[in-house]
Amino acid sequence: MKVNQLQIEIDGIDKEILRYLMEDARKPILQIASKIGISGAAIHQRLRKLEQAGVIAGSKFVVSTKVLGYSTMAFVGIYLDKASSNSEAVKELKKIPEVLECHYTTGNWSILIKIICRDNEHLMQLLNTKIQPIDGVSRTETFISLDQQIERQIQL
Repeated sequence: MKVNQLQIEIDGIDKEILRYLMEDARKPILQIASKIGISGAAIHQRLRKLEQAGVIAGSKFVVSTKVLGYSTMAFVGIYLDKASSNSEAVKELKKIPEVLECHYTTGNWSILIKIICRDNEHLMQLLNTKIQPIDGVSRTETFISLDQQIERQIQL
């Protein structure tokens, strides 16, 4: 692994390790080591270096929101009355557990959020009582996702 200014170059072995772990973060290190042909200790060393370099930002379990009763995914474009309202609006959006992602954007909206709701009624309630009343929000534009057709990470 080479570090060039703000960019990190990883070698083929690092990429292989990352591919296996991106596929299944619970895959045993020794199983990966035997497939790649290096020791488990070498894998641990490389993973530690990748973490220290910021290439790996953690691991997580993915919870099925549909199984938990959340069937409506939506994207909400938020128009702010002025750019200086952004930080306060984001502070308030962080308090709403249904907000999964928040992006500061170019284009028509100031902010684009991804939210998960139980149903359309829950979505409407969230918009009317929690998102639109935030100071600085002038209006919103909502897009309901009918189906997520691609979900992936960057390919290595």
